[in-house]
Amino acid sequence: QVQLVESGGGLVQAGGSLTLSCAASGMISSGNTMAWYRQAPGKLRELVASITSGGNTNYADSVKGRFTISRDNAKNTVYLQMNSLKSEDTAVYYCNLRNRAPGDYWGQGTQVTVSS
Repeated sequence: QVQLVESGGGLVQAGGSLTLSCAASGMISSGNTMAWYRQAPGKLRELVASITSGGNTNYADSVKGRFTISRDNAKNTVYLQMNSLKSEDTAVYYCNLRNRAPGDYWGQGTQVTVSS
């Protein structure tokens, strides 16, 4: 019933920018933290950034100063603005909605490829 739809991924040259969007729909409780994760081939999925309903944010050290997470609570949408992209940022990016019962919700993933 709950669905997270991601958009905004694609190809970009190193140093460029992309903005990812994730719109959540369905039976969603208010106040849940939303986050972006990423996973490169052969690598574990890692947390990129998270944001609470109140706007408190956390970032992975590798993206601090380059990425900005934001959300529009009225639209149940979370964004990830990515600047100064590096080849190391190449991965599938997944939107996450925290939910303790029965469990977190995930988007389908969107590919971000950074070329030098």
